[in-house]
Amino acid sequence: MGKKVLAFDFGASSGRAMLGTFDGKQIQMEEIHRFSNDPVVVCGHMYWDILRLFHEVKQSITKAVALGGFDAVGIDTWGVDFGLLSKKGELLQNPLHYRDARTHGVPEKLFETVGKEELYSRTGIQYIHFNTIYQFYYLIKEEPELWNNTDQILMIPDLMAYFLTGQKRIEVTNASTTNLLNPYTKEWDQELCEKLGISTEKFPPLIEAGESYGNLSEEICEELGCKPVPVIAVATHDTASAVVSAPAKEKDFIYISCGTWSLFGTELSEPLINEDTSKANYTNETGIEKTTRFLKNIMGLWLIQESRRQWKREGEDVSFAQLEQEALAAKPFQCFVDVDDPSFEPAGNLPRRVVEYCQRTGQYVPKTRGEIMRCIYDSLAMKYKVIYNVLQELTGKHYESIHMLGGGIKDTLLCRMTASATGAKVIAGPAEATVTGNIAVQYMALGEIKGLNQAREVIRNSTQLKEYGPEEKDVWEREFPRYQSLMDAK
Repeated sequence: MGKKVLAFDFGASSGRAMLGTFDGKQIQMEEIHRFSNDPVVVCGHMYWDILRLFHEVKQSITKAVALGGFDAVGIDTWGVDFGLLSKKGELLQNPLHYRDARTHGVPEKLFETVGKEELYSRTGIQYIHFNTIYQFYYLIKEEPELWNNTDQILMIPDLMAYFLTGQKRIEVTNASTTNLLNPYTKEWDQELCEKLGISTEKFPPLIEAGESYGNLSEEICEELGCKPVPVIAVATHDTASAVVSAPAKEKDFIYISCGTWSLFGTELSEPLINEDTSKANYTNETGIEKTTRFLKNIMGLWLIQESRRQWKREGEDVSFAQLEQEALAAKPFQCFVDVDDPSFEPAGNLPRRVVEYCQRTGQYVPKTRGEIMRCIYDSLAMKYKVIYNVLQELTGKHYESIHMLGGGIKDTLLCRMTASATGAKVIAGPAEATVTGNIAVQYMALGEIKGLNQAREVIRNSTQLKEYGPEEKDVWEREFPRYQSLMDAK
């Protein structure tokens, strides 16, 4: 019998554990545990409930043992956020959520020490106010006692691995989201850290994707009845794992990792950092095998997810499928929003904010749930068109197809709209992109899969892909100037 691996995939609203098997040709997966990831607001701050999440990790291991055990463990999560450890190795506080408001206004203060242009030229990371660098700067300036009492800092997947193994490491793909990593050397930018008062002594050694943190600790094995198998540092940033699973045959390809965020980009052999990429605010994050994930973060399906949560809070128990049908039934192109407008970032009443945005910009004001949904769908696909065009200009390459990955591809309306808006063929799959990439890297580490190219071949063999053509390209081309003029007028 072949080796089994246990993959943990933590998203912004839920997490799950999957058992993976590989027969030499295909990867098979079985979900054994799923749980919600519910941030907690206390005294005006939003925290990740990290200990509860680790409890779910333990529950998952227990279930996996009952199903015959496993030979390795891999963990991927979102980027940016981190845990603070004392000299005794104890957690000093629950990690704060990137949507917490404490970093509003912090970047402008940091730019007085290191200018915005210099910061981009050094790290190549897209400006977003909640990047780790701004969270650190907040702690240094506003909570110096907490910062000074911090002995070690771990990104969220590394923190989970520490709880399991007792070993402190930071995996490079997640480290690259901090805005503190040199994108060429894949090491901390020592000079930048010194300028900002960030001691790199607080960072444990970096580890490459595919290396091992160490084995499950004796304490964990005794408690949960499992064997001391290795915990593999997969591409621990969830987007990095998703990109591993892109079933591309060609070297040059575009992907959209569709989830709470839409990550729209391509894979490059080297960072692409210049005046044009800075102006366009594109990011250069590290991928598997030291590739560069050149991409743009878009607020994505968050607008749909949070709108649904609001309607459920109001007593309307509506499904995503129903919302898609209501959007499809509504008249198209009546109004648009900038999906990345700061007003849409916080949790809360998203439908009302969409209405207010349309009122503020002098557009048709959506009156029904379906019209609000159609506005969001149309706007997101138009945003994809903009990013698609700019990405080709920045790279100097033409891409005829787009690989759409992740849970968002279950939304076939968005896939069809993306094809029509961009004029490109959309290849949808795998839906379980992040966990598939997680499992593939574990098998690479175990020697069962020989490198990234074979991993993608295996994933093609393991996934039923669906293609969408640009059936209404002319219609979207006709409406695009109105969308672009609204965005230019902001």
